[in-house]
Amino acid sequence: MLQTIRNAWKIEEIRKRILFTLLILVIVRIGCAIPTPGVNPEYFAAWFQSQAGNTFNFFDVMTGGSFMSQSIFALNITPYITSSIIMQLLTIAIPSLEEMSKEESGKQRINDITRYLTVVLALIEAAAMTIGFGRYGLLNEFTWYNVVVASITMTVGSLILMWFGEKITEKGIGNGISMILVFNILSSFPGEIKNLFQRFVVGQSVPVGIIAAVIIIAILLALTAFTVQLCAGERRIPVQYSSKIQGRRSYGGRGTNMPIKVNTAGVIPVIFASSLLSIPALIASFAGIGGDTVPGKIIAGLTTSNWCNPEHPIYTLGLIVYIILIMAFAYFYTSITYNPIEVSRNLTKAGGVIPGIRPGKPTSDFLNNVLNYLVFYGGVGLIIIAVIPIIFSGLLGVTRMAFTGTSLIIIVGVVIETISQIESMMRVRRYDGFLND
Repeated sequence: MLQTIRNAWKIEEIRKRILFTLLILVIVRIGCAIPTPGVNPEYFAAWFQSQAGNTFNFFDVMTGGSFMSQSIFALNITPYITSSIIMQLLTIAIPSLEEMSKEESGKQRINDITRYLTVVLALIEAAAMTIGFGRYGLLNEFTWYNVVVASITMTVGSLILMWFGEKITEKGIGNGISMILVFNILSSFPGEIKNLFQRFVVGQSVPVGIIAAVIIIAILLALTAFTVQLCAGERRIPVQYSSKIQGRRSYGGRGTNMPIKVNTAGVIPVIFASSLLSIPALIASFAGIGGDTVPGKIIAGLTTSNWCNPEHPIYTLGLIVYIILIMAFAYFYTSITYNPIEVSRNLTKAGGVIPGIRPGKPTSDFLNNVLNYLVFYGGVGLIIIAVIPIIFSGLLGVTRMAFTGTSLIIIVGVVIETISQIESMMRVRRYDGFLND
């Protein structure tokens, strides 16, 4: 990877794209430090820390800390991500949208709808947060003017980030939205590393401190390496294309591979499962439900920070629910994004066949069986990556960790995708140079 970046840096066009991307990301970080007018960030920071379950921890990590500080980028790119997922699901569920997505002009219309939906979602989220928390002290003065100003500021901030993301995709390196998301997550890592070392290394004797530091580094490296293997792993199904004779020449007849990722659903199952479990805690925090009541204990059992806590082992039952949800969403999301029947049909149209498997229904059945195995293994991998940080967090009493499985999956996936794009750009340039010669 370092060699690829080093070689790419020597190419002027790619170097300009990298510098442009870095410039935009620096501007994003500066915006994350600019406070929203009329907002009292101290109130929200205190409220955030008072939540027993730290429901918004991951959301704050995704926004690079701007959510807790209530900056102009408090919503960050989450409205765009949400609208993109909604449109992706609707495209699969609605036949007219599916047909539209297969045309270039249709893709542009879907992108426009996604942008409009982002505006609506950002405005709703900003208004709901400003009104909901404003009456309790989020705003310096709870007036309609301050509510409107804060809501519009946060909405515009989210739209600016969406525009930045599109510009990075167009003139920079990688997918812009993904790059902003990864940069936000990485910005939390230095502080989290400092907290870990202060918690387990500083103040200990030299031998204990060294052992603790080695264990922390070893766990992080092992988890990262496993995440890389999961995100990069794929099953390659051999495909043979029939030859076609035109005149005196024969075309086709080549053999190739059809790759299917082991982690077919990406990070979506973990995000869906975490979001679903956070909804009851969010409702309970607004309704004042908690304490030793039965609903309060159920909410505590669904809260991530209470799992694997030796003092309250009963709450770890919520971890079982979390694991089941991850596996269920892995199968669900894969089933709506990968259609073995359509893949089989496209193979037949292209004159391709899987050796030993007849075209048509036998091919789709074969692909479906392979997909089921891959989803299971991929789901187990996601569970391992998501659960290990939770176990250590509960056993060691660490209430806030940016090194969650979700963060690692997002970072590794985006890095692999970006490196692949850089390599593709280098190959295209090499071919262009060869043709020009």
